Amino acid sequence: MNIEQLNTDHGIVGQIEFFEGQGGLPFIRASNAKANALISVYAGQVLAYRPAGKAEDLMFLSEKAYYQAGKAIKGGVPICWPWFGPDPEGKGRPAHGFVRNRMWDVVDTAVTINGETRIVLGLTDTPETRLIWPHAFVLRLEINIGEKLDLALVTRNSGDQPFTITQAFHTYFGVGDIHQTSVSGLEGKSYIDKVDGGQQKLQSGMVTINAEVDRIYLDVANELIIHDAARKRNVRITSQGSRSAVVWNPWAKIASEMADLQDDDYLRLLCVETTNAASDVVTIQPGSEFRLTAQYRSE
Repeated sequence: MNIEQLNTDHGIVGQIEFFEGQGGLPFIRASNAKANALISVYAGQVLAYRPAGKAEDLMFLSEKAYYQAGKAIKGGVPICWPWFGPDPEGKGRPAHGFVRNRMWDVVDTAVTINGETRIVLGLTDTPETRLIWPHAFVLRLEINIGEKLDLALVTRNSGDQPFTITQAFHTYFGVGDIHQTSVSGLEGKSYIDKVDGGQQKLQSGMVTINAEVDRIYLDVANELIIHDAARKRNVRITSQGSRSAVVWNPWAKIASEMADLQDDDYLRLLCVETTNAASDVVTIQPGSEFRLTAQYRSE
């Protein structure tokens, strides 16, 4: 992508600047009176978001993240689509789909009437994607940067047959100390415990992390809160279009085995993901679209 052309077509003086980021990838720096953010056009991925007046970024972004074609970027808000988790058909296709490791298009940029920065990235099907997933689609990621970060992933079925998807905002939140972190809003909910062979269990009290956690929560409410005592903040997650949520932390052993994480990064991250996962499957009819939304606010 030509950075100069992107700035000519979509840059906004004082708010949106395109530049060559790590690995030579096209990045977007967005800033306004309410917040600033960093976005990778590759992967369609918000990498960082910090509200004005806040000392810490909302997101975790690994210092060892890969920035190269075909690799996912470890941190921020990776997009899992059109499936979450392993290949649902067992064909050996990549976990979490194929949009988090390819270049997206810049569709639109704007400043809203209330001073927020709006960026729309997109993907459409190609002969290459149809070899992976044989459907016609138009995918849009709408990003609004203000006092809160608003994300909408919009899937349109542009073909003549219905298709089904699972998907996620695989969001990595930064925390001060995982031992002083908890999640409320999932009390009493059933979850699939992927660390314990996929057994279904019931959440008792708030979610706390003291070992590897990989859970799909079912029939969830549309508001969850991360309580980050070490940073003296709460992060409120509000969603629409989702009836499931994932909580993930790799803990020490897996973190040490991941080349794109530092050994102790598990102490500083928590993934709380807005998902359509497990039985929360979405069917989209020809000519129709589906919106998955998430809003993140630091309080």
